[in-house]
Amino acid sequence: MTQSPRSMIVGDLGRGEFDKRLAGPGLRVRFGPFNIRIGSPLDAFAGVAHQLYAPYPLVEENALIDFHVRIASPRGLRRWVRRQACFSLDGQSPFAPYTIEHAFPAVEWGINWCIATRAHHLLMLHSAVVERDGLAMLFPASPGDGKSTLCTALVHSGWRLLSDEFGLIRPEDGLLLPLPRLIPLKNESIEVIRRFRPEALIGPAFYNTRKGTVAHVRPPVDSVQRAAETARPRWFVFPRWIAHSPLDLQPMSKSQAFLMVASNAFNYEVLDETAYRLVAQMVAQSDCYSLCYSDLDEALAALDELSRSSRDE
Repeated sequence: MTQSPRSMIVGDLGRGEFDKRLAGPGLRVRFGPFNIRIGSPLDAFAGVAHQLYAPYPLVEENALIDFHVRIASPRGLRRWVRRQACFSLDGQSPFAPYTIEHAFPAVEWGINWCIATRAHHLLMLHSAVVERDGLAMLFPASPGDGKSTLCTALVHSGWRLLSDEFGLIRPEDGLLLPLPRLIPLKNESIEVIRRFRPEALIGPAFYNTRKGTVAHVRPPVDSVQRAAETARPRWFVFPRWIAHSPLDLQPMSKSQAFLMVASNAFNYEVLDETAYRLVAQMVAQSDCYSLCYSDLDEALAALDELSRSSRDE
């Protein structure tokens, strides 16, 4: 039986060809269910993108593009004095200019904004999502609760990354669609993961951004390659990192979990009855917990045991 040829990935492009596509027609990349064309003439963006986007598939020329984005210097004096970078979607700039050193995180934030404001054919939860054996564990959380740190540790410990930012639910069947993009770590979390998983591929740190110090973790290649494999919701865990706190994993009532999941949806009001039905269905079929932690090893052991005991029931 002959194997079908592997699709080209960003890493197949030499740096010269990569830069040429970026500066010219744009780099056409697939991130989960979205085809995105990225354009930029900026070395500050290209150098990081060539490394961190390496395992992502390139999109065929005849494929439809969901978002056309670009990062470039503005026209006029700002092109040369106090150099800046402007993110644009379809030629429109929704944000104030960034410093040119922050071009890469600006694109990452901009793509998240594109998805959150336009992908209303899906229910979108503000949640990290990991998977094992076809079952998904979701971590709806607010900034600062340790969601990204915990997610990074899990996907470097045997779980598959679906997303660090979006729980994407398909309305017709309630399944989760993977969106295994880069995981942004902030401030102290960067060194925590460097120590916890030295093998993790972490990009450069960007200092003094609008969100503090930021560095991006590239997901394991397996997570990127399996971006077409859906998963069924099985657990909701609401995490909170508290310094020096003992591990505390407690069951949560379905009614409380429903309210917290609904409040963490980007487009609950937009989808209205469909959102209500999907959230109610997911919560009903999932075990729900609150998690307070300070030690990653303890948290991972507790979540591994939770997943094993639930599957054995």
